[in-house]
Amino acid sequence: MKNIELEQKIEELKGLMEKSGINAEEELAKLEAKIHSASRTASTWKQVELARRPDRPYSLDYIERIFDNFIELHGDRRFADDPAIVGGLGFLAGRPVTILANQKGRTLKENMRRNHGMANPEGYRKALRLAQEAEKFRRPIVTFVDTAGAYPGLGAEERGIGEAIARNLMHFSQLKTPIVCVIIGEGGSGGALGLCIGDKIYMLENAIYSVISPEGGASLLLRDAARAREAAAMLRITSRDLLDFKVINGVIAEPEGGAHTDVDAMAASIKELLVREIAGLSRRNPAVLVRYRNQKIRKVGHWNEGS
Repeated sequence: MKNIELEQKIEELKGLMEKSGINAEEELAKLEAKIHSASRTASTWKQVELARRPDRPYSLDYIERIFDNFIELHGDRRFADDPAIVGGLGFLAGRPVTILANQKGRTLKENMRRNHGMANPEGYRKALRLAQEAEKFRRPIVTFVDTAGAYPGLGAEERGIGEAIARNLMHFSQLKTPIVCVIIGEGGSGGALGLCIGDKIYMLENAIYSVISPEGGASLLLRDAARAREAAAMLRITSRDLLDFKVINGVIAEPEGGAHTDVDAMAASIKELLVREIAGLSRRNPAVLVRYRNQKIRKVGHWNEGS
């Protein structure tokens, strides 16, 4: 039933209650709950569509606008280079930093090369190699997260995709250097977590972050992949949801219509935040950074009944 029809039913019910004196508060509450649910579902799915837009800015679009003299580094020194994860060095307002990022492709050819931003084990091992190098030379780390998830292919499983992500979680939680993570599009499952362990985590307004995709959630929870819109609302995957749950530290507002409408303005907002946060984090004792980072990680998922 459409929202307009539900609203008409509510008005009819209110009129009937006034005329007859009948108490229909329960029925009224049910109709209002349906409107709220339908509105939430539509709003959440709109954000999912914005996060997945093919013309939405990707990591390299931001890197070239935010950092000076970016130099990309390649390879995990064990198997191969993975173009689905970009890593390298650059300057942020004159400060040397290490940048790690998921990268999708614009064209069919580039998407085949970058595997639609879904990394193999060597991508996460490359990221860890560069992160440990950053710690050695006391460089802050900036990560941009934008992936539907890690690649679940046979080769990835054979080369230890689960172990590679788990190792990143362990080591990133202990790195004695500031880490700021920004989810710019999709933050999907363990594939996102492999680059999203940091002192501060931010999401763009229309980004999403979830343990599973809406389609996967619909298949598992609702037994129907076609009900992805409902699953998206149930999973609470929007930036505002994650801020309410204190999983992230803040939401970065996007230009009206989405980040794709003004990439330069969006990049300027991200840069301003990064400069401020890294300056503050760099003044802290590295051991204190690690302690608070681990406290933050351990609080995710905690729920007190009645809160």
